[in-house]
Amino acid sequence: MVTNKIAGVLLAAGEARRFRKAAGAQGPVTKLVAHHAGKPLVRHVAEAALAAGLSPLIVVTGHAQDAVSEALHSLAFTAVHNAAYASGMASSLKAGLAAVPADAPAAIVLLGDMPLVSAALIAQLTEAFEQRPRALAVVPVHEGVRGNPVLLSRALFAQIMELTGDAGARQVLRGRDADIIEIAVNEPAARIDIDTPDALRDLTQN
Repeated sequence: MVTNKIAGVLLAAGEARRFRKAAGAQGPVTKLVAHHAGKPLVRHVAEAALAAGLSPLIVVTGHAQDAVSEALHSLAFTAVHNAAYASGMASSLKAGLAAVPADAPAAIVLLGDMPLVSAALIAQLTEAFEQRPRALAVVPVHEGVRGNPVLLSRALFAQIMELTGDAGARQVLRGRDADIIEIAVNEPAARIDIDTPDALRDLTQN
């Protein structure tokens, strides 16, 4: 059984160029502070992580650092700034995992543009890992497609620290399906991210 707390690593450093280009000069400085249901996108994710009991919650900032931090005001989180955020996701993932406490057996990596991810979904990942703590990862699967967030065992951290560019954990998990727990989920939240203003409008209207 896993007795130590599982950490949360919330990636909130990206430049979101596609969203900002489509939004134009009047758009938000980063899509992560655009609102859905009255809250910034990134705040939805952070609140779900905290409600699920992830501790500590490590938020990796980069582009629009101040705006992201302000969107999370009053929440209990540890901020880690990734000065190399423009180099791609790998640098943010490494910065977040480097801040995970040594006694944490795993971390759940969350994306700041997935506001529908719920505390219940996150809890499913932690519960699966508690039942099989030698697994390397736990991933949600919706309609046969893997999504996010993803739980990563500490056993993977050293390999992840070798990643560069836009590579994510998927690269180190390739070919290791026997060590990955897949959790079938009915909700599409695990596959819904917000890349454009149109996607945000569609989410708000549905």
